[in-house]
Amino acid sequence: MPKGSTDRRAGLKDLMSRILLGSTAGSLPDGVGPGSLYKKMIAVAWPAALEGMLVSLMNTLDTMMVGTISPTAIAAVGLCAQPRMILLLIVQAVCIGTTAIVARRKGEERQDSAVSCMKQSLAIVTVIGVIITTLALLFAEPFLMVAGAEPGDTLPDAALYFRIISAAFIANCWSLCICAAQRGIGKTRITMVTNMIANIVNVFLNWCLIGGNLGFPALGIKGAAIAPAIGTCVSSVIAIAVVLKPGNYLSIPKTGRLRFDSETVKSLIKVGGSSIAEMAFLRVGFLISGRLVVGVSTKAYVSTQIVQQISGLSFTLGDGVGSASTAMVGQSLGAGQKECAKAYVRVAQRISLLMSAVLILIMLLFRGEFPKLFTDDEEIRAAASLCFLVLMVAMVPQNLRAVFSGCLRGAGDVRYVAIVSLFSVAFVRPFLTWFFCYPMNAWFP
Repeated sequence: MPKGSTDRRAGLKDLMSRILLGSTAGSLPDGVGPGSLYKKMIAVAWPAALEGMLVSLMNTLDTMMVGTISPTAIAAVGLCAQPRMILLLIVQAVCIGTTAIVARRKGEERQDSAVSCMKQSLAIVTVIGVIITTLALLFAEPFLMVAGAEPGDTLPDAALYFRIISAAFIANCWSLCICAAQRGIGKTRITMVTNMIANIVNVFLNWCLIGGNLGFPALGIKGAAIAPAIGTCVSSVIAIAVVLKPGNYLSIPKTGRLRFDSETVKSLIKVGGSSIAEMAFLRVGFLISGRLVVGVSTKAYVSTQIVQQISGLSFTLGDGVGSASTAMVGQSLGAGQKECAKAYVRVAQRISLLMSAVLILIMLLFRGEFPKLFTDDEEIRAAASLCFLVLMVAMVPQNLRAVFSGCLRGAGDVRYVAIVSLFSVAFVRPFLTWFFCYPMNAWFP
């Protein structure tokens, strides 16, 4: 082959590498190219993204079914979301730490340490699960009143729903922890299948129990709570079965005692501790924002719940890429390949931007149709359609936030993520919610 032709091909290949990876393209190890990085990232990301999208879709279907009861029922179920997530806050922080540490151990080729980390995390979240279940059952009404539930309106249904779903907290803790460990080794298909089966069970039982189909009693809001509680238990059983099966990377041996080691516990405290701050800022910010919206009117709150259901479907794609970023960055750093870790950040960024562009187009075309799936109330539909315009503006930065946060977690730098959450969600979001819901609404009624 002529030398000029070879040089042109090499130059074209270098140009494509820089387009796909940016400034890190020229510093990759031998044998590692843009194609392999994109292939690995997508292979890990698509099951995580599909899992999140299916979970969100099932939640959306749940909300549609609850909407057949009344708009007030949608509000009652929605008010339970943030108190529930706040109670699960420490568990989620431990799970974030588990994902990061297991990914690092896999990169270091320390399988025994990865399994040990998962076992220790399971023991920790079990204790936490017992505590938060007790708190939820005893103090359901105070939690929900802080979230904005009114005694003569949404509180009775919300308290009933909250107590029933809280009974499955321990099973939820086990499922979250095991799935977090599986994400750390890149086995996102396992978590996808686990949650998909559980949510299919959830939706089917919702259909049976809310309206009384297939001979089941029509339990209304009570049935809407029993279904996800059973679905959560199904998810836990599947997740436990996976780690008890011999031969898997994270299989738990049937013999051997649980031992806590200082290295793992310190790592969990370091990563999980900062993650607790991040999750706390997020949940408190969401709680305050929701409380401000429900203070406007129940219909306004229902409108935001509809938009959040659809936005959940879109943001799960970014979260899926973020989860994959945590695994791939963590594994690369564990293997001592810093340049590969940087390249994965670039890959995740470009995938996120492409996804966001597609999602914005979908919302622009169907923003008037989505609310019709939830309610017949024209006022709620009109308000929700307007909210989708705001959501479109937030699509790109929201998905990039999820991706970069995942990359930072993979590198063990969760403190910066917590600081960003403090500023953006705990302060800016509630302030803007108050400003637009009250002063701006008074100026331009």
